[in-house]
Amino acid sequence: MNERIIIFDTTLRDGEQSPGASLNVYEKLEIARQLAKLKVDVIEAGFPVSSPAQFEAVKRIADESEVIIAGLARAKEIDIKAVYNALRNAKKPRIHTFSSTSDIHILGKFGDSKYGASLEEKRKTILKMSYDSIAYAKTFCNDVEFSAEDAGRTDIGYLCDIIETAIEAGATTVNIPDTTGYTFPSEFGFKIAELKRRVRNIDKVIISVHCHNDLGLAVANSIIAIQNGARQVECTINGIGERAGNASLEEIVMALKVRNDICNYYTDIDITEIYNTSRMVSGFTGIVVQPNKAIVGENAFAHESGIHQDGMLKNKQTYEIMTPESVGVNKTKIILGRHSGRHGLKSRLGELGYHPSEEDMQKVYEAFLELADKKKEVFDDDLRVLMGDEIYKKEELYELQYLHVTAGTDTIPTATIKIRSNEKVIQESCTGDGPVDACFNAIERALEIRPTVESYNVRSVTSGRQALGEAIVRIRNGENSFTGRGTSTDIIEASAKAYLQAINQYLLFTKTNLEFHEDELIIRNV
Repeated sequence: MNERIIIFDTTLRDGEQSPGASLNVYEKLEIARQLAKLKVDVIEAGFPVSSPAQFEAVKRIADESEVIIAGLARAKEIDIKAVYNALRNAKKPRIHTFSSTSDIHILGKFGDSKYGASLEEKRKTILKMSYDSIAYAKTFCNDVEFSAEDAGRTDIGYLCDIIETAIEAGATTVNIPDTTGYTFPSEFGFKIAELKRRVRNIDKVIISVHCHNDLGLAVANSIIAIQNGARQVECTINGIGERAGNASLEEIVMALKVRNDICNYYTDIDITEIYNTSRMVSGFTGIVVQPNKAIVGENAFAHESGIHQDGMLKNKQTYEIMTPESVGVNKTKIILGRHSGRHGLKSRLGELGYHPSEEDMQKVYEAFLELADKKKEVFDDDLRVLMGDEIYKKEELYELQYLHVTAGTDTIPTATIKIRSNEKVIQESCTGDGPVDACFNAIERALEIRPTVESYNVRSVTSGRQALGEAIVRIRNGENSFTGRGTSTDIIEASAKAYLQAINQYLLFTKTNLEFHEDELIIRNV
């Protein structure tokens, strides 16, 4: 008999930890609604204690969601209380707490002698901290998950001890993360099997896994873990996350479905919503889905080889193991233009997973009409861009009001920009090595800031000669990087918008970032 696998989505927590992929409250809420439509079992909405914005996002999601909502907490009372307060009105709350367990993490994070003089003493301290944090969480919430951070590199004997301790303290789910993406499937599968064999009362809890993709093995490790006893998988849309990312939700779900002949497991995911969810997350985070990405990449169902095309025309199963329609890739051409009404637009947005309020609908309709005047046809990807640009745009300190660029083969590229901040207007002109560089220089002069540009990419996000161009700029200032995204039928304007948005993200981060006390553990990833 097939067994159900619980899908724990951490796009809004670990996924958002991708460099530059910051989401505001409204974007997080919209993604959470789409994840509920996708029918994930658990949504990890964030890390409430880390900032007021994180707390507010978790609270807003918890207040309206029907699915299980989890919040992350270190093994500290202040963190656990913050999660409880954020989830106070949730119908199905879960407190997710964690402790470091590998020798590398213990000696690095708990090096201070107050945690013990030797590794063995430090291990005992962590066992007690873990027990106490779970027991404290249980006073607020029956559903408590415990994660053994860096379990992939943790000695199996000590890992068994800490999981046993977590169960004794009242954990209902125990998570075994391959935090650094270090293990091979054979190792990881063995580790899960050993926990099943050696830990007392392991049958009373759900074993979860959370695999990172540093060696490209996150999905493989997740599936081998399922085959050895794990019944919850923690993953993200498009596989986004720290460093090389997390196990990809869509790949795990479709692997279990397509290969049900050898994997007797199933999920409750509505696979027809996979593509819409993927595009929404990509649009809001600014992280482009690579063309050859499994399931949701642009080339996932594309065939160029003559032999492949011939086979597809005769029988699609010759080269496709799933249909594009099964994951929500719509082959129907949807035509919206200047004569389309609000009702038709709103209906199509609903099909794409967006549900704007009446007030927001007016904004997007006005933007739609403006775009329709420039383009003969407005496609689904155009609408996704509009939703990200006009309705759920990131908070901005500075807004681009005006841009004029002079460029040519015999002309020195010059850009004039006007930027507004509340009632203040700043105007500057600058030359540069090309029109984009001139725009960037003008923005820097106006704001008196000069960050390092780490990457700059431009692509077409829609089809046709009048396609919307998307520019993505990542800047670095100190140890932190920030990503800005801009769209326009004019790629120079799109580039200026993207650069200004990246600078806005940096300035807002500087303004609101919370400084932790030196002896506190800084959350990186679980």
